[in-house]
Parts: sequence; C-alpha cells; structure tokens
Amino acid sequence: MVDTDRITGAARELGGKLQGAVGDLTGSHRDSAEGRFREAQGAAENAYGQAKDAVRHAAGRAHDIADDAQDYAEDAYERGSQYLRRGTRQVSHQVAEYPLASLVIAGLVGFGLGLLVNASRD
Repeated sequence: MVDTDRITGAARELGGKLQGAVGDLTGSHRDSAEGRFREAQGAAENAYGQAKDAVRHAAGRAHDIADDAQDYAEDAYERGSQYLRRGTRQVSHQVAEYPLASLVIAGLVGFGLGLLVNASRD
C-alpha cells in the first residue's frame, strides 16, 4: 500500500517544478522561487512517505518472522511431548517386564549420583 504522503508529495513536487519552469520562462523571480520551494517540500513529503512505507513493510516482515518462529516453537514442543510420552511408555514397559533388573539399575544410578555429589563437596 502506497502512503498518501508519497502521492501528495509527488504531486506537490511536480507542481513546484511546473511553477518554477513557468516562473523562469516569464522572468518572475517570485514564481520561480515559490516553485522551487514547493518542489523541495514535495520531495521531502515524498521521501517521508517512502520512509513510512519502508517502516510499515519492515514491521510486517518482522511480524511474519515472529509468527514463523512461534510456529516452529509449537512444532518443536509438540514433537518433544510425543518423544517424552513414547519414552515414558518404553521405560514403563521395560520396568514392568524386568522389575528386578530395573531396581538394580536404579540403585546403581543413585549410588553413582551420590558419589558425584559427595566428591564435589571435598
């Protein structure tokens, strides 16, 4: 979408050029100076409109990037949840099938963690 400042600025710039050219042809210093002033105003207004368009475009792009990042994060969260549920089912199945071995493994892991914690205090 084009900003209205760009349109009015371009129109004012063109009008100023015409007024300046007419002033130059007729020898009217007043019309020539007014035309150049209007031309400069129009150029400035057009540049302001272009800057607003650029900011609007950049903000829209940033919004799109944020939406994409949110989608990726939601997908990663969902995949992580699925892996956690699948892993929990697998561990539960193994513990139910081999309870004694699971108890020994859990005891060894606990003993190893205890050694690590105790070693870090010394």
